[in-house]
Amino acid sequence: MLTDTQIIIRLVVSVILSGLIGFERQVHKRTAGLRTHILVCLGSCLIMLTSLYVFDIYSNITTLDPSRIAAGVITGIGFLGAGAIIRERTEVKGLTTAASLWVVAGIGLAIGSGFYTGGIFTAILALIALHILRHAESVIVDKINQTGNTKGR
Repeated sequence: MLTDTQIIIRLVVSVILSGLIGFERQVHKRTAGLRTHILVCLGSCLIMLTSLYVFDIYSNITTLDPSRIAAGVITGIGFLGAGAIIRERTEVKGLTTAASLWVVAGIGLAIGSGFYTGGIFTAILALIALHILRHAESVIVDKINQTGNTKGR
């Protein structure tokens, strides 16, 4: 059985990690920002903790699979992410935001189950993908566009 301190630590860590990712989204004025990411991750963490709690209570009475509730979370987050995706004529926007919501749900589940290494390392990698790769991507696209424009002249 988890102690109250372990539960609180897991909830706080989920808020911190998702807050970092949500802050990055907020800075870039995306539809799902700081609060949305925190709520998704915190909710996922709580659901995972609840799964573990229920499993612990009923483990001697019946066979339970705590991963079943986690699977439901991931499915539900898919619907939330779909709401962040907007199609405008020839362009689709919101895919990265939807993906980041899905990732913070996974981070919440990982932290909720006590898998700190996976949750923390995933948050770091997500921040690298969202922040650092954004800049690398724009530099590469700019160079490609410049090269393309030169050939056309």
